[in-house]
Parts: sequence; C-alpha cells; structure tokens
Amino acid sequence: MQKVHPLKYIFWECTLRCNLNCLHCGSDCKQNTLHPDMPIADFLKVIDELRPTVDPHSTTIVITGGEPLMRNDLEQVGNELYKREFPWGMVTNGMLLTKERLYSLLNAGLRSITISLDGLEGSHNWLRNHQKSFQNASRAIQLLPTIPNLEYDVVTCANQRNLNELPAIAQQLINWGVKNWRIFTIFPIGRALQNNELQLNPVQFKQVFDFIKQTRKEGKINVSYGCEGYLGSYEGEVRDNFFFCQAGVTVASVLVDGTISACPNLRERFKQGSIYSNSFTEVWENNYAEFRNRKWMKTGICANCKSFDICQGNGMHLRNENGELMFCHLKKIEEGKRQEKVNSQ
Repeated sequence: MQKVHPLKYIFWECTLRCNLNCLHCGSDCKQNTLHPDMPIADFLKVIDELRPTVDPHSTTIVITGGEPLMRNDLEQVGNELYKREFPWGMVTNGMLLTKERLYSLLNAGLRSITISLDGLEGSHNWLRNHQKSFQNASRAIQLLPTIPNLEYDVVTCANQRNLNELPAIAQQLINWGVKNWRIFTIFPIGRALQNNELQLNPVQFKQVFDFIKQTRKEGKINVSYGCEGYLGSYEGEVRDNFFFCQAGVTVASVLVDGTISACPNLRERFKQGSIYSNSFTEVWENNYAEFRNRKWMKTGICANCKSFDICQGNGMHLRNENGELMFCHLKKIEEGKRQEKVNSQ
C-alpha cells in the first residue's frame, strides 16, 4: 500500500471557526478566527486537477474544520462535488444540524456523516464546554437512523469523566437506533495538554478495550476503537481492521490555509506543500516520503520494540515536531495489564 498509495480520502479543513470551545480540541478552534475560510473555488481547483488521475467513485471527500456547519455554503460545494462524481461526507459536533439542514445537505449529495457524543448530558456538556451541546447533538444523532442509505457513525472520546458511563451511552445509542459507534482516546495536543481529566491511566485505558470487546460480543451495536494505535492482543477484537496508519498512504488533506498534508492533526513538520504553489497531484505522487517508508521511526521507545514491524511506529499524528513518539498504545495497555495483576493479588 505504501508503494502504490491509492488516494482514498481527502480531508478538507474548510474553516477554523467553531461554535464550541471544547476542552480537548487539538486545533484550538474559536468562533472567530483570524484565518478566513477557504473559498470553494480554491478547493475545487484541486479536485479538478486530481480528477483525471483517480476514480472519483473510489475517493471520498470528507469536510471538516473547525465546525463545517459554521459555513452556509456547504450545499454549494456538495453539489459541485456531486457533479464531479465524488462521494462526500462531513464531521460535525451536531450543534447546527437541524432536520432542515440535514435534508438540504442530503439533496446536495451528502453520503456520510460523523457526529460526536462524549458522554451523558453532564459529561458531554463539560467536555464540549456548552450547556446545550448534548441537547443539540442528541437531536442530530436521532435523525441519522431515519435516513436510508446514509453512512454514519457516532464518535465518543473516552476520558475520566465518561469512562464509567460507556455502558449507559451504548444503551442510549441503541435506544435511538444507532448502529455504528466509534470510541477514541484523547491524545495530548492542543487544549488536551491542559486538563488531566482527559487522560486515562493505564488501567482505565485497558478498561476501554475490555468494554469494546465485550460490547462487540453482545452484538447490539457495532462499536469499534478508532483507527489509531497498534493494540497488541486486542487487534481483531475491538475493530474490524488491523492497525495501519494510512496517513500519506491513502489519506491526504487540504488545510484551511492551502497546506497539503495527510491527517489534519499532523504537526507542522509533516506538511508536504501548498495548493497555492504546488500541484496537488504531483505532491501526492512524489512527496510523503516519511509516510511511505517509516523505518526512520525506529528510534526512542520504538528502537528495540519487538512489535515495530507490525506497528510501524504508531500513528503519524502522535509524533512531535522532532519525530519522537508522544504516546504508545501498546505500552500503555501492557502497563494496564501489569497494574491489574498487581491489584488483584
């Protein structure tokens, strides 16, 4: 895959504006930002350049932010993508997703959507830093199962506040008719560095995977862990696919300032060019060397790791500006197992 690098997903960071002030925001987004939204025409130039070199039916455009629904012109870009035969989706906090707006987006070709729900009402509103966030997000989520053929999931960021609520969250989603649920753990960048309650200790971290494993066995909701991190013995138990960081291999992004990157959460170091000075197609074909040959990651805590050939150094977004790994899922799980064993004796 690293050699062939088929472009399957393009994330478009269409805005840095956001109507929330979440405690765990990796982008530190604000309602008013000094950086303007990217004009639709600028992004469509990228798509038009790319279209002769890819099968548009196999390359999905994912609109993200900031909060994409802060823009009132998503239907316009959606219609243009639909004309060009690219499926498109979006990631949203759900605050502004009314039934009317959802149907407007569906009429513009919306194919997939992800909405965040980060706990029961108190925990969700705490993390999202807004007293109406749970109310609005839950209203939006309940719309999704009513739409035929819409691909959707609900995403939950596990933390110390909501960890013990996971069974109740699962039941709430089941009651709403939700079929697909993803759970992430919060990685320490942006605002997430500033609040210890966002980080799970090793035993709590392992508890997340035990919960997912058990819930999958029960079969009432399709729950999985996010795409990040090699998980050792939990691989194959807590998600459908084996870990493989696809940043720069099948995933690219266009950031709000025109930067060409992979996942939108990557550090400055890993940016590959700009749509305003480079050909996106040429960048995709010829750059991303650090993404497609990850032997350079075999340093620091990865240097003598027996799992390196499988893990390939964990997710790119977990590397700092110096390329050092900030967080290892496998080591934290193994520490959780050791602590559980000690606590049980």
